[in-house]
Amino acid sequence: MSVVREPSRLEPRPRAVAIGTFDGVHLGHRRILQAVRATGLASTVVTFDPHPRIALGYEVELLTSLERRLELIEKAGMEDVLVLEFDLELAQRGPDEFAEGVLRPMGVQAVVAGPNFRFGRGRSGDLALLQRLGFDARAVPLVENVSSSRLRDLVRAGEIERAAKLLGRPPEVEGIVVAGDARGGTLGFPTANLRVDPLLLVPAHGIYAGAADASRAAISIGTNPHYGGEERRVEAHLLDFEGDLYGRRLILQLWRRLRDERAFESEEALVDQIAQDVEETRAAKPPV
Repeated sequence: MSVVREPSRLEPRPRAVAIGTFDGVHLGHRRILQAVRATGLASTVVTFDPHPRIALGYEVELLTSLERRLELIEKAGMEDVLVLEFDLELAQRGPDEFAEGVLRPMGVQAVVAGPNFRFGRGRSGDLALLQRLGFDARAVPLVENVSSSRLRDLVRAGEIERAAKLLGRPPEVEGIVVAGDARGGTLGFPTANLRVDPLLLVPAHGIYAGAADASRAAISIGTNPHYGGEERRVEAHLLDFEGDLYGRRLILQLWRRLRDERAFESEEALVDQIAQDVEETRAAKPPV
């Protein structure tokens, strides 16, 4: 899959496009991408970075980084992606201007979107406008109760299994492995500590069963109250793993929320609970 930042970098050819932010690349998004592929035209996505609401000054906790979003779009079988920088100039571009300045030069023939699709200044453009401009504008039915905002609510609440059903895959936490306090290693359960982009949504505090790098992982999200912590941390103990992860990008899949985090009466009790968490992780199954 090719990824470009300017429309001129894409060869003009008969294309079908999907336009949107596609945060999470959930089941609703994937239905649209499948419909793009079904046209038989060159499958293309036009997406935006940063998220339009962030660029306009609103707070949005993202389900996926741009890098992860592009990986998921590629897995959906898209051939080309145009990533447009969303700034005030783009926000003020009228829908006709967007269609003629971005879509037409790439050879776009068909635009596939949900029935509520809007684009251009003040969200004034829709599929009907594209049809009037000569594009084959195709509406794809929504997947009921599936949206990025609904997913954010579920993940924020730690409702992992319910979120997974809307995503079609386990929810994830992504970050770079950085040095921690090495306390897990002294307890016999070394952990990878993640630095997570502040724009990304982190699930509810708690202990989770999941996976990372083809290994099962017992994952802790929270402040580590047993040691009086205050700063939120995301840590993962990869089962049966040996190796150095420092500096690597790591994607943690969350399969099941095991319990709340809490303080224990002794370090021995903490170690016993971690051992139980590891055994539950070993027995856990992906939610979808």
